[in-house]
Amino acid sequence: MSLAVLYSRALSGMDAPEVVVEVHLANGLPSFTIVGLPETEVKESKDRVRAAIQTAQFEFPSRRITVNLAPADLPKEGGRYDLPIALGILAASGQLPKTRLADYVIAGELALTGALRPIRGALAMTFQLAKQAGPLKAAILPQESACEASLVDGTTVYAADSLLAVCAHLSGKQLLPQQQSISPIDTSKQWPDFCEVKGQLRAKRALEIAAAGQHSVLMSGPPGTGKSMLAQRFSGILPTMSTQEALESAAILSLGGQFPAHLWKRRPFRAPHHTASGIALVGGGSVPRPGEISLAHHGVLFLDELPEFDRKVLEVLREPLESGHITISRAARQATFPAQFQLIAAMNPCPCGFYGHFNHRCRCTPEQILRYKNKISGPLLDRIDMNIEVPALKPEELSAAQANETSAQIRERVEAARQQQSLRQNKANAALGPLELSEHCQLNERGNHLLQAAMHKFGLSARAYHRILKVGRTIADLELCQTMSDAHIAEALQYRRYEH
Repeated sequence: MSLAVLYSRALSGMDAPEVVVEVHLANGLPSFTIVGLPETEVKESKDRVRAAIQTAQFEFPSRRITVNLAPADLPKEGGRYDLPIALGILAASGQLPKTRLADYVIAGELALTGALRPIRGALAMTFQLAKQAGPLKAAILPQESACEASLVDGTTVYAADSLLAVCAHLSGKQLLPQQQSISPIDTSKQWPDFCEVKGQLRAKRALEIAAAGQHSVLMSGPPGTGKSMLAQRFSGILPTMSTQEALESAAILSLGGQFPAHLWKRRPFRAPHHTASGIALVGGGSVPRPGEISLAHHGVLFLDELPEFDRKVLEVLREPLESGHITISRAARQATFPAQFQLIAAMNPCPCGFYGHFNHRCRCTPEQILRYKNKISGPLLDRIDMNIEVPALKPEELSAAQANETSAQIRERVEAARQQQSLRQNKANAALGPLELSEHCQLNERGNHLLQAAMHKFGLSARAYHRILKVGRTIADLELCQTMSDAHIAEALQYRRYEH
């Protein structure tokens, strides 16, 4: 029978559903038809497959070729089906044995020379393979994609560089090499060090608290005070990623083809320009793709010049900041991406930037300053845990010799505080729910009175109340205290913004 059946994987959001590639050869006028809801890239594979088979010195059958990509209602996109289609044609025409085809999940884009090119989402494929019930299939992937796919424990990945190499493997003539997992590098040395930032002790303290509890931060100050320097060094004080966190982060980056395997277990740092659109930030498109907030999953999203972003763009951050995920709905598709990012934002205090500067006179009117600050809505500000001032340093402070703490020293305290949180609640303080807050963030009488007085005086919302408790709990964890005191609440109150 001139029929061959192979297995591949599609991409649908974070999932990689199985696709059965059925190739049938029949008598009749020569033709080549692909069915099963293929996108344009898949339809164009006919020409790539024909040229690759002929270049590899195989015979392209002059028969009626029908390729079915099942299930029929799942859209298929990309060049990932080139390799299984080519192998199916060779197997159906008797040029390749069919006996071992069912043992593998195969994906790869073919060049006209028969060489294999990398595909998007290889890590997502093996991630789903490891989760599936039943016998685990091995994967055959292009060399560049096999490296990231092998990061998932318990999966077998074979790396191939050409169609001929895969055919030799399936024929039993020359087996493909099994891809070995890569070792994580020391990512702590890849970030600039905090010791390079002079002064700004209060801002450094706030960022240490933010790193320890996974809190979001908004820094405000004149230009040139070190806001961007502090943000770029923030990832260097974050705890080392767990294997599960690293896999989730790498799988999302792999969907966009943006995961370099040599940066395995390095926390992502995303810094989109202020001209970015809402879709670029949260994701979207006719085929839903992850946006910057998802690409920053388990890492840092740095928004510099926050008021310069379009207000509608900033408003899309509201729900993900609370829920930790984003659901993108389109007429025919829906995709949910995780978005547990840590927001670090920076802004000037006024349009000219010099409001409150010790040596520059601000040229802005009160109305201009208010209009500038109102570009950031109150509901969004309410969702940001900490608001800090980064003042301009005087020349004598810049030239003074200081023994600044290194990122490694700060990270030790951050990791100790995270260990406290892991033992107590198995999550960061920023992710605590209302019931968990009642259990783990109990205040003494003085602390409770202080917080209630602040609520009345500044008109704080219930959300602000909870976030102050979370920041206070983190401050206590940094001091390795089991209970929260009024001093912890007093410091947490300093990091709220009381005017808008």
